[in-house]
Amino acid sequence: MPQPTTQDRRIRERTTRLSGYRRLFGLPGARAFTTGNLLARLPTGMFSVSAVVMIAGSRGSYALAGAVTATGLAATALAGPFVARLVDRHGQARIALPATVVAVLGSLALLLCVRCDAPDWTLFAAYAATATTPNTGGLSRARWAHLLRDDPGALHTANAFEQAADELCFMLGPVLASFLTGTFFPEAGTLTGAVLLLAGMLLFTAQRATEPPPTARSQAPSPLRSPGIPALLVCFTATGAVFGSMEVVTIAYADAQGHRAAAGAVLALQAAGSCAAGLAYGAYGTDRARLVGCLAAMASLMTLPWAAAGTGSLVVLAGALLVAGMATAPTMVTAMALVQRRTPAGRLNEGMGLMVTGLLAGIACGSATGGWATERLSPGTAFAVPAAAAFLALLVGAAGVRERAWRRPRHQE
Repeated sequence: MPQPTTQDRRIRERTTRLSGYRRLFGLPGARAFTTGNLLARLPTGMFSVSAVVMIAGSRGSYALAGAVTATGLAATALAGPFVARLVDRHGQARIALPATVVAVLGSLALLLCVRCDAPDWTLFAAYAATATTPNTGGLSRARWAHLLRDDPGALHTANAFEQAADELCFMLGPVLASFLTGTFFPEAGTLTGAVLLLAGMLLFTAQRATEPPPTARSQAPSPLRSPGIPALLVCFTATGAVFGSMEVVTIAYADAQGHRAAAGAVLALQAAGSCAAGLAYGAYGTDRARLVGCLAAMASLMTLPWAAAGTGSLVVLAGALLVAGMATAPTMVTAMALVQRRTPAGRLNEGMGLMVTGLLAGIACGSATGGWATERLSPGTAFAVPAAAAFLALLVGAAGVRERAWRRPRHQE
């Protein structure tokens, strides 16, 4: 009997992957909780853009808008691991829904403070209350891990879908936010995001049959004690600064060109580039790729928007962001793979949560720095901030490789 060739096996694997999604959503309750989660996840790409447009339009200060969003992201970075720990111990429905209600009230409070011309400090307080927003993507991944715990192949397919969903929401969210704020009224983006978040979480948590049971506290050591994790945490923070600063300076640049409503579409192209590169990287790349190589590619490509901004053309900038975005997804996938390999098995969620915290902290710093740069430098020159943050991430990643090479010469990043 002839043995299957390598090409035959690859064709069979591709066919299995394509049919895997159909089988995945044939599971009882999968479509319902996925629909609710996607509705709740879409506002994650809306809130910061909506807040920047709403506050800058009302107060005339991108520095204030960037500082407010940075405060909210910093508060989320601090509260996120605590909320996730409560969800693990007490269940998704008991914790995620009340936490969502608090976050929605914070968004509505921010809207009212802007609308009623309240003092600036109230904006910071209101937006900080949104820090209780649960990690909707993490909640969905936990359900897949529970449902598919005995089927690693199907779980891989589910994780691939969740990554694509993240990119899609970050691609569509800014577009929707910019459309709403530019077409109707400045607060429309925040109001719509709050409604979607609450409605989606209500639908998601109502699916109790697919909810994973609470888990006991792990006795494994902290992920921060694992070799290489601290350096990865700093690297994630620097990468977050790329995202946060790029968002603020792009909005300011579009506003200076007289096309503020187009800022969301321009930012969406960066997410589209990341989404396309992530799908290609998942299909043809390897999880053993070197992180430093990915960081070097990101640092190089992030200079393109800076150069494109000097042309004064929003169309040229959009094209540069599309290309620059192609470096972000491979970088994130490679870094997360390293986190999974270096984190103790019993503390994997905590290790991933730490990286998300670092990412959010970086986004917060990047938003504040980007807002500061747009007011003290020209809109085009402010694109030097995300480029500098990308090079900082490269330096940290390279330093981490040298340290591990000194400790274990045979280890390769």
